[in-house]
Amino acid sequence: MTNSQNPPSDSSIAIQVAVVGAHLTGQPLNHQLTSRNATLVKATHTAPIYKLFALAGTVPAKPGLVRVDPNLEQGVSIEVEVWAMSESAFGSFVAEIPSPLGIGTLILEDNESVKGFICEPYGLINVRDISSYGGWRAYLADLA
Repeated sequence: MTNSQNPPSDSSIAIQVAVVGAHLTGQPLNHQLTSRNATLVKATHTAPIYKLFALAGTVPAKPGLVRVDPNLEQGVSIEVEVWAMSESAFGSFVAEIPSPLGIGTLILEDNESVKGFICEPYGLINVRDISSYGGWRAYLADLA
């Protein structure tokens, strides 16, 4: 087998993950990325097919991102950061994500698909729709 046929080592594989709230740069859980040697790839926005909610009872405070059917309701473009990390770092990162949050596939404003934070429907009971802010940071700034 030649080198070109060998699978890449774990350290050479980068998985990209979009973060929406408490993992953004400067937010309380960003260390969960930086401690895994994750690197910031870009700051961008989702495609305008999402809604963002302030989840109840989370510490630290966290948002929940939900994709909507544009034929049924209006979505908006939400601010995100895309980070890259190794496969093993991604695995340990995902293991720390508390319910109702999880990782799914997000569509960015340029139609690129990346893994990213999503929220399970049961987490959306008695929550505030903060989509009009366009992102978690803008919502937090309004609370200050």
